[in-house]
Amino acid sequence: MAALTSSAGFRLLRRFLSTASEVASEAISPVAKKEAHPVRKKVASAHGVAKDAKKAAHPAAKVASESARPVEEDAKKAATKDSRPLYRRLSALGNAGEGSVSGVLNKWVREGRETRSVDLERYVKELRKYKRHSQALELMDWMVHTKGMNMSYTNHAIRLDLIYKVRGIEAAEKYFDGLPDPAKNHRTYGALLNCYCSSRKEEKATDIYRKMDELGISSSTLPINNLMSLYMKLGQHKKVASLFEEMKAKNIKPNNLTCCVLMTSYAGLNKIDNVEEVLKEMEERNILGWSAYSTLASIYLSAGLVEKAESALKKLEGLVEASDGRQPFDFLMSLYASVGNLSEVNRVWDVVKDTFPKVTNTSYFSMLQALLKLNDADRMKQIFEEWESNHECYDAKLTNVMTRAHLKNGMAKEAELLWEKPKEKGGNFDSKTCELFLDHYMGTGDMKSALNWVENVTKLPKKAAKLDQERIHKFSKYFEEQKDVEGADRFCRCLRMLGCIDGKAYESLLRTYLAAGQTSRSLRQQIKDDKIEICYDIGKLLTRMGDKGR
Repeated sequence: MAALTSSAGFRLLRRFLSTASEVASEAISPVAKKEAHPVRKKVASAHGVAKDAKKAAHPAAKVASESARPVEEDAKKAATKDSRPLYRRLSALGNAGEGSVSGVLNKWVREGRETRSVDLERYVKELRKYKRHSQALELMDWMVHTKGMNMSYTNHAIRLDLIYKVRGIEAAEKYFDGLPDPAKNHRTYGALLNCYCSSRKEEKATDIYRKMDELGISSSTLPINNLMSLYMKLGQHKKVASLFEEMKAKNIKPNNLTCCVLMTSYAGLNKIDNVEEVLKEMEERNILGWSAYSTLASIYLSAGLVEKAESALKKLEGLVEASDGRQPFDFLMSLYASVGNLSEVNRVWDVVKDTFPKVTNTSYFSMLQALLKLNDADRMKQIFEEWESNHECYDAKLTNVMTRAHLKNGMAKEAELLWEKPKEKGGNFDSKTCELFLDHYMGTGDMKSALNWVENVTKLPKKAAKLDQERIHKFSKYFEEQKDVEGADRFCRCLRMLGCIDGKAYESLLRTYLAAGQTSRSLRQQIKDDKIEICYDIGKLLTRMGDKGR
């Protein structure tokens, strides 16, 4: 059996575990389990509701249109006022940087609108769901510093989690240490434990778990699940099993996530029989959700058990609830693509479009990725063009998927043209785009086109603009071999803008000048301006160029 850690299925499971950790700090009590409805039945129901809604809405819309006769002055006021709801404005920020959320909130308040705590907390939850952690944290900071809202214990835990994700583990520890004693409870301790587990700090995680044990606040499923997830990531599968035994000894009820982690751990040991035993035990306890069968399908795929994987996916569909939202369908499309079943991918896509009033960027992204796996270029083009004409908020990730598909098929020109339309609408490429084009052009030996994308890297926000040493070495070697002084100069300008110019880069530049038989009177001063020490090797190369210095 193939090792689970190297499979596409395991990457899906990691995505699920990451999503599960988003809510770990909230410690919300599970909702009573509802009767499961198969997806196909739900689709038919959704169609009926939509038709009834349209019929009911028609007369009202007619009356509204007939009675709406705003005077000219009111029309002018309406034209200058942003009519969008607050969350719609926040959602439209896309990947906008620091200060963007505060700007939207302050403008909302200046318009005389209300900001209720319950609404803002819901927006934080939504932003976290879509991995927009910086914006969620900025919203929470605004709630405290500008609005003067008091943080509940749950909100302290959420804020700590966001601080870790945005500013790192040390900032999260500092925030925890600064909390008043009453706020240091099972929620905030649990959030800090989750941070340590996410950052794979085993010693600190076990220390804080023992502290929680001493305080009598460790006897719940969440802390043990977090530790089990940590040991699974570290490949310490026996510790996962022993923690499950500890859970039983403490009479702590396992949940769906416990099952997912246990199954994945046994799969890491290539023990499919144990995986199935765990599933059977949890089925008898009646605690399984759709994600357990998503995990099971991933495991079967890694083991090459395709028929069993498809059977697990059918069980997954039977457990999907309306409250689960779009995520199960995203997993289904991805897993059916891994099975190689295009018809099922298309069927699930139709379910998404029929079930939800709006198809989100995330669902379009999942569908495009599924089609990329299946190498269905025509269908990808169709879905991408549909998204381009419908999206409210541009997301470079979707254009990146199409870029990857074109480059995979050797269509570099078409891939480049994909980015013309976003530029017209204010959208732009990101670091992943640059990485895709650099890998492609450098892989095909087209270093001139690759250099154009290095220049694009310099246009990225400072934190995202990076170039690794391996690529730097390849470029330098190429310019020396080709005696390309102009290209070497352009490359060094990029390195300077990226803050990674060093002595080795200048040595390569000087060797390129010498190989081309060219000289430069300004290079010595340029090296000094960049605060690079003129060492023996650089000095020797400058002398060979005829620059003896002073």
